[in-house]
Amino acid sequence: MKKLSIILTLILTLAALTGCGGKKEVEEAKGDAPTELVISTWGYSEDLLWENVFTPFEKENNVKIILETGNNSERLTKLKSNPNSNIDIIYLAEAFAQEGIEAGLFEKIDYSKIPNAENLDKKAKKLTESGYGPAYTLNRAAIAYDPNKTGFEIKSWNDLWNSSLEGKISIPDVTTTFGPATMYIASNYKNTDISSDNGDAAFKALEELKPNLVKTYSRSSDLANMFANNEIAAAITADFAYGRVKGGAPDVIFVDPSEGAFINFNTINILKSSKNKELATKFINYALSKEVQSRTAKALGESPVNSQVELTEEESASLTYGDVVEKSNTVDHAFVNSVKFKWIDSWNRTLNQ
Repeated sequence: MKKLSIILTLILTLAALTGCGGKKEVEEAKGDAPTELVISTWGYSEDLLWENVFTPFEKENNVKIILETGNNSERLTKLKSNPNSNIDIIYLAEAFAQEGIEAGLFEKIDYSKIPNAENLDKKAKKLTESGYGPAYTLNRAAIAYDPNKTGFEIKSWNDLWNSSLEGKISIPDVTTTFGPATMYIASNYKNTDISSDNGDAAFKALEELKPNLVKTYSRSSDLANMFANNEIAAAITADFAYGRVKGGAPDVIFVDPSEGAFINFNTINILKSSKNKELATKFINYALSKEVQSRTAKALGESPVNSQVELTEEESASLTYGDVVEKSNTVDHAFVNSVKFKWIDSWNRTLNQ
């Protein structure tokens, strides 16, 4: 009986020790579970983004990335209606990012923790002065035209007002990415600083442009169709839309006017409601690194903002890169947002009636 008692005691002791060990292993496994990082973005080229950006970051940092996708407007509107969202990071075009800043949705960033920001191109670096999220890529608006149909070589923004282009051009709607840049172009045609008169001179210039204008467009597919159907000979358009235009109208070329193109930055911001701000900061530094910027330039066609990225002429052919950036113009989106609704109303009365 005594022996049986000793054996039972040993069995119970071993079971207890085994149980403790099992519990410890479970707790350790829980500690090793990846942290979820929720990123709001457009959803374009998702496979390439996972391959070149998200998956490597997950592996290096024991992270599980979850994406929320949609266009700028719908994602920002959703966020405004739910400021306690579980989103950690949001990708937005510059104008929409400015709206988010003004709505108090984003966290200010400690740039001492983002050393790669030191390598930003000087124009991209200006966005960091406010303390909010940086640009991670850029694109530009210039002129696409078919020299066989214009009858002359377009070299300047002002050439769009040439009377020989009557009924031959299209411009982006004011509510699109490069609508505000179009307002700047029109104001410059009148030799007026757009901030000095809130765009009044620009609308006078647009009134003068109407004989040349077939229609405004909101989607790059509409622009491509107009070129393909010979409805237009020239347009203000973005570099990212040109490939589609060229596919249907191979004679169309893309030129930077002598006054310089207009650039738009796409940004990354951290939400105030994020529970993973340190990890989000680490992701932004990673996204700005020379390695990631090189990969996305080559694989996704995203123009780099890291000045250390070196691309061949072939690799940069369709990108906004090098001297093109230096000569380009920028838009003050804080100013634009302050007059946006006035502009939309005036635009509709001037061009859409």
